[in-house]
Amino acid sequence: MQIDPTQRRPLGAWLKWCGLLLSAWLLGGCAGPRIDSTTHRAVSHDSRAQFLILHYTAVDLESSIRILTQQRVSSHYLVTDEQPPRIYRLVDEDRRAWHAGISAWDGHAMLNGNSIGIEIVNLGNAPGPDGREAAFQPYPPEQVELIVELVRDIVKRHQIRPDRVLGHSDIAPQRKVDPGPLFPWKRLADEGLVLWPKQADVQQAQARYAAGVPPVQWFQQALAKHGFLVAQHGELDEPTRRVIAAFQMKYRQAKYDGQPDAETAALLTALTGLWHPAKAP
Repeated sequence: MQIDPTQRRPLGAWLKWCGLLLSAWLLGGCAGPRIDSTTHRAVSHDSRAQFLILHYTAVDLESSIRILTQQRVSSHYLVTDEQPPRIYRLVDEDRRAWHAGISAWDGHAMLNGNSIGIEIVNLGNAPGPDGREAAFQPYPPEQVELIVELVRDIVKRHQIRPDRVLGHSDIAPQRKVDPGPLFPWKRLADEGLVLWPKQADVQQAQARYAAGVPPVQWFQQALAKHGFLVAQHGELDEPTRRVIAAFQMKYRQAKYDGQPDAETAALLTALTGLWHPAKAP
């Protein structure tokens, strides 16, 4: 059969047509099964984000951005120290950011997978040129208000409980101290975002503990009930001191020496309801 020259297609057009067919076939093969996601919906579910963890970066803004976007550490949000401060979202909330590291709280371990991380530009007590640790740095009021707004929004959307809004020092007290003793936890507590003891309960407990501080074993039990991962051997070793200091940095920021004293015992009792048997009302 003779083909009318006017009906011949250029080779390039024919190859393009074949390529389109091949692409369509390949895409169809990669599409996966057809899924009905609307007809039946379960009522039993919650957010994968069960914890909200607050950090400081310990470096300036430029270094914070570089480290959190280009190295093997990240966070969902970065709150800057500019005037006015800004919030950057670095990782989508449905993705796992690498901010918690080796961590534990209330029986949960390795919290990267079930938490949202907020990094705050603050130098903390980062060593100076002479290698000595500096004094902790305050958080500017405008930055604090922006942090409160961000925490409130995240907590509301994911229904994160107040006892699960934590600092890095809570979940990793053996190696971290951020967000430090100048972080305004009470400001978050006033918004109902963080677990906080009632002052009347603290005063009642402290009056009872004034005559005698509970033993170290009791402190370890109370700290574990609060959520910390802490050994239960009854010895006041350095790891136990670090856990006590982490607790004090949040709830008694004027003195965080890691010593198991009456005021620390009273705060633990007010928060956990755990009394030393000899001091119970």
